[in-house]
This record gives sequence, structure tokens and C-alpha cells, in this order.
Amino acid sequence: MMELRYGAPTEYSTNNGEAMYHFHIADDHPLFRSALLDIIHQHFAQATISESSDLDSTIEALTNNKEIDILLLDLHMPGSQDLFGLVSVREKFPSVPVIVVSASEEASTINRSIGHGASGYIPKSSSSQTLYNAIKAVAEGEKWIPEIVTTPLTAISREEKSLASKIATLTPQQYRVLCYLREGWLNKQIGFELNVTEATVKAHITAIFRKLGVTNRTQAVIMLSQMSLEGET
Repeated sequence: MMELRYGAPTEYSTNNGEAMYHFHIADDHPLFRSALLDIIHQHFAQATISESSDLDSTIEALTNNKEIDILLLDLHMPGSQDLFGLVSVREKFPSVPVIVVSASEEASTINRSIGHGASGYIPKSSSSQTLYNAIKAVAEGEKWIPEIVTTPLTAISREEKSLASKIATLTPQQYRVLCYLREGWLNKQIGFELNVTEATVKAHITAIFRKLGVTNRTQAVIMLSQMSLEGET
């Protein structure tokens, strides 16, 4: 069982003899990716680092490279709204530890991210010291919770876990279509936005209904809304 480590100051390590890791940074913000790169280069001198800026390329990287040891995942990069990116990665690549990096410091978002399989959660406002501490903890097989969480984490309900498993079966394109359905878009509008035919949109909607076990748009949208992260930025 993983040890649960809450954010606490530790000394910076300057040991370049750390175990060799392959980190993958999935974030569409260049400045934050650069900050993570600097920290990893400084403290994990022999590490391999790969990057992506959207969910599609992240899943592709994980599929094509079985050597990735730790994924640092932005909750809200392109193709990944709310918890979709996290639950998709955990469903498809359950052996890869995931550290969520997010602008949100909402306790509920942190709780649900850990509940859905994240090994750590790093608010983007964290100091370089904290970023390193979190990465090191997860690399050592522990879980990392930021200090801002002052109450015990609560378990995710069986119903939400079941819903997450269904949502995770959607392809990124199907998830995009579902998000447009939530916004009330028509098939023609969705097709224009995604540069596909209306027939393709209808095929995606049929697949979405089948995977979610629903029969209409309203039911599908309600299921999606249950996975939303209120207050996430």
C-alpha cells in the first residue's frame, strides 16, 4: 500500500545518482512545462523526459512508449476537460502513476482526483521546492497531497467510479462531441466545428449512447455533468 505523504518541507536533494526515470509532462502551458523540466533536470539528472500538449498526443505517447514511469497530467489541456483525461489514462494505462497538475486548489477537485487514481496532486501555484518534493514522493512509491488539504480525503462513491469507467471508454473525439451536446449544439454545428460530416457526428453519438448505456442526449449530458469539476480553472 502506498504511503500517503502530505506536503511538508524537506531538504532539496542534489544527488545526481537518483534512479533513472522516464517522466512525461502533459500540459499545454509552455511556461509550466518549462518549470517542471528545470526541476526534473536539476534533481533527476539521468531522467528521460517527453512532452505533450493535448490528450490525444498524451495517449499516443503512453501507447507507444512503455518505458514511461510517471505522467504529470494537466487536468485542463486540450481534449481533457474535468476528469476525462485522468480517468481515461487510468483506465488505459493503470500501471503508470499519474501526478495531476492543475490551477485549481479546490479541496473537492483534489479529493476526486486522488479518488480516481492520481498518485499525487500539485497546484500550479506551488513553489519549486514543493514541485520537487511531490515528484520525488511519487517516484518513491508514495502518494502526495498538498498542504492546503486540511481534512481527511473521502472515498469516491461506487456510482461515480462506475460512471468514470464508462466515460473512460469514450475516445477523445467522442468526448468532444459529448461536450458539444452539453452545450446544446446541433449535429450540423458539431460537424462544422470538428470538420466532419453530420453522418460521422451521428455515428459518434450512437457510440456514446451505447458506451454510456443511455438512449438520448439528455441522459448522456446528465452523466457528463456528474463528472464536472465545479470551481476548476
